[in-house]
Amino acid sequence: QVQLVESGGGTVQAGGSLRLSCKASGHTFSSMAMGWFRQAPGKDREFVSSISWPSADIYYADSVKGRFTISRNNGLNTLYLQMNSLKPEDTAVYYCAQGRTLLSTAQSMAAEQDVGSWGQGTQVTVSS
Repeated sequence: QVQLVESGGGTVQAGGSLRLSCKASGHTFSSMAMGWFRQAPGKDREFVSSISWPSADIYYADSVKGRFTISRNNGLNTLYLQMNSLKPEDTAVYYCAQGRTLLSTAQSMAAEQDVGSWGQGTQVTVSS
């Protein structure tokens, strides 16, 4: 039993910044890979970023490289996504995700093939 709760979403002007948080509770382990996905209206859910532990492998979608930064605080069981230089095309519901098993990796999560748990999502709206 794993619960993932996102927070930090909201409305921001283009070029602005926003920081998302994902609090994990229940049957979760700090060593599990975690990541962020997003889904814009009328579009499929897409991978944003993921991070492994303890190897600390990190992956970013090309569309967010150089603008977004993923990090985690295992002591707080919290995953973060710092989003800078936001663009209108970043508008979407952002979902926190945890790997399916302890062997899941940041890379395997990119295609959703190894995701075991999902958060409810938090809305991010970037205005022009």
